[in-house]
Amino acid sequence: MLSSSLRSSSSTVNSRGDASVRNLPVSLFGAVMGLSGLALAWRLAHASLGAPAFIGEAIGALALGVFVLISAGYLAKLVRHPDAVQAEFRHPVVGNFFGTIAISVLLLSGIVAPYSASAAHAIWTVGVLGSFALSASAVARMLRGQADASHAMPAWLISGVATLDIPVTGGQMTMAWAAEVNLAAGAVGSVLALLLLALILSRLVHRDPLAPAMAPSLMILVAPFAVGFLAYVNITGGIDRFAALLFYFGLFLFAVIAPRVFRRSVPFSAAWWAVSFPFAALVNAALKYAAFRNSGPLWVLATALLAALSLALAVLTVRTVRIVLNGQLFT
Repeated sequence: MLSSSLRSSSSTVNSRGDASVRNLPVSLFGAVMGLSGLALAWRLAHASLGAPAFIGEAIGALALGVFVLISAGYLAKLVRHPDAVQAEFRHPVVGNFFGTIAISVLLLSGIVAPYSASAAHAIWTVGVLGSFALSASAVARMLRGQADASHAMPAWLISGVATLDIPVTGGQMTMAWAAEVNLAAGAVGSVLALLLLALILSRLVHRDPLAPAMAPSLMILVAPFAVGFLAYVNITGGIDRFAALLFYFGLFLFAVIAPRVFRRSVPFSAAWWAVSFPFAALVNAALKYAAFRNSGPLWVLATALLAALSLALAVLTVRTVRIVLNGQLFT
């Protein structure tokens, strides 16, 4: 039933066989999330491990450039093919990827913060408004009832995790009202993530397994725990045993899911970027936890995860550029 729904959406969105901006997927904003998360991880590595500072800053600049390019393309799609954008937004699975736009904006505020506090505040505020709006829209959609249980996919978590991302970068915002916004976002994001996770796991356990092309989205299941760790630490101002529990369960899920995702049999598409931000969030959490414990094995783990993330995103970037240049992304 899900596959027929996805095919129906695909026929609506991709009604033209030729290359066209009409076919630009909103999920491509996941690239901005992943690159931003990688940039923030390298900044942490610079502060704690003495890694060269230019690496994180260069990746951050790349994330900003990619955001501008994808935004320009998607705005062109909105102007020329508003029906295609509407079809994506209304789709019970694909529509959740609009949360990647809000999360990208939130993360970019953290990239910009060292250079301009005022710009970071403005960007973060836009991300906050977008995240709350998308989360409210996702909840309203579910409360309409008659939802097909087969549509409960890992992508559902994106809208819920979007609000959980607010305190991830909001911890460095100095506005007087930022602390209360972070608390509200933490409350909304954590409860939504738990409820949605229960629905998604029920679907994964009791229904047919995901199609191979959708396997990368499984990595999104790591996000509530890795992002939750970062959000909780920023809200409370420190790492305690509850934060450690979040980190270790996120690490456990990653170890279980990674072998199911990183397979040669899984075809490459823009959907592969779904692995990037949950992975990046886990790496940031690992670096922060290793710095807190100052333990040799934890430093080895964090460094290995950072290296693996860097390699994975380098491969994703090269392969994405390839399908952009050969026109496959727009067909």
